[in-house]
Amino acid sequence: MRVMLQAFLNFFRSGVDQPVNPNLDYINSQYQQQRRNVIVIITVCYGLGYVCRLAFNVVKKPLMDAGVFTPEELGIIGSTLLYGYALGKFTNGFLADYAHVGRFFAAGLFLSAMANIGMSFSDLAWVSALLWGLNGWFQGFGAPASVVSMAQWYSNHERGRYYGIWSTAHSIGEGLTYLGIAWLIAAAPKGLGLDWQWGLWTPAVICIFAAFIVLRYLPDRPRALGLPTVADWKSDHAQTAKKVSAESVWKTQLKVLAIPSIWILALASSSMYVTRYAINSWGNVYLQEIRGFDLFDANLFIFFNTVAGILGCVVYGLVSDKFFDARRPPANLIFGLIELVPLWVIFYGPQDPVILAIALVVYGFGLSGILASLGGLFAVDIAPKKVAGAAMGFIGVFSYIGAGLQDYISGKLIYESEIIFSFPAQEQHFNVYFYNYDKPILFWVGASVLSIVLASSLWKIRAAD
Repeated sequence: MRVMLQAFLNFFRSGVDQPVNPNLDYINSQYQQQRRNVIVIITVCYGLGYVCRLAFNVVKKPLMDAGVFTPEELGIIGSTLLYGYALGKFTNGFLADYAHVGRFFAAGLFLSAMANIGMSFSDLAWVSALLWGLNGWFQGFGAPASVVSMAQWYSNHERGRYYGIWSTAHSIGEGLTYLGIAWLIAAAPKGLGLDWQWGLWTPAVICIFAAFIVLRYLPDRPRALGLPTVADWKSDHAQTAKKVSAESVWKTQLKVLAIPSIWILALASSSMYVTRYAINSWGNVYLQEIRGFDLFDANLFIFFNTVAGILGCVVYGLVSDKFFDARRPPANLIFGLIELVPLWVIFYGPQDPVILAIALVVYGFGLSGILASLGGLFAVDIAPKKVAGAAMGFIGVFSYIGAGLQDYISGKLIYESEIIFSFPAQEQHFNVYFYNYDKPILFWVGASVLSIVLASSLWKIRAAD
């Protein structure tokens, strides 16, 4: 048994450092090839894996209409994923610093697919909550593995733009979910009792495919392949570098927890994640309940938001690298304000679909940009690079505790506002349910304001090596 466990752990462990190959042409060729593989694979496959995380949000309205779960139960189930993800991102962030990132990432994708399949057969709230919480933990393999891979293969003064490219994966996954899965549910054959299940089966197949690609093509760290570190290869060491190379990874990981700016950044990220997941989790329901759109059209509007997010991530990375010399706080303030202003139009503006669509596009652009920083890039800048996974995990646990609290609090506030209208019919009366969103909206917008204030307090913080 012990031998089997050791073999299992060895499979996921990063390889030992190899002697650096003296052939400079070989080193340059390998770096160019592997760096290309890294950014393409982590971006595409993290985006595909996102579908298994967000599918439940698309099927919320069908589940409510079918009477399977109440809004409060949906809020509880949704929050378990976020709590599971918070725990997963934290623990897996520490583990990813030791892991072969390709194998580690692939395992999370496959297990997430299995959780989605299990969810499709459950109509019990406690079973669904358990499965969705496990799915959150499995989803927590992907971001730490991706960030560790970027820290290993891209240097300080270029990491912003590559992190921006990788961050488009969130929007790719959201777009595939809110448009593709919503269309699938709308187009599924009616009367078979399987309308919402298609919204969970299809993401599972997509995740299994992504797991195979990651396992096959995502490389281990450079030193395990006989290459120099990226800081040595690029001659890009931070001016504020500290001598941490002689310390163990574990001791350096613990030092991350003693950096005050990391704690402030974690709170800022947590607050912004309240707004982010409010729109992701309840935005399409709000557009159906209050704005009067059908399921597909409501998710089409959310899709506009995610497409804009792709551009926002890329622009944020370029702006912070090129215009602010890899300083994140000035770009954080700009993108935070771009995110905040359209929220007032979305919730308090006119009914005009064109104005609403424009507001969602601007909101998605700003939100994705600032989240690229608050959710990981800024933490990777601040922390020593060999413990990038731990820094990402620490920020992640705060971010998704905030997101999880949001889902539960939002669901409860919406449920408490429930108004039931009863209409008599020839054989039996039927009820129509109406929900008020005034209190949740104040909660969501207020969280964005708090996040921008906290992020702005880190104005003078710069990168470490």
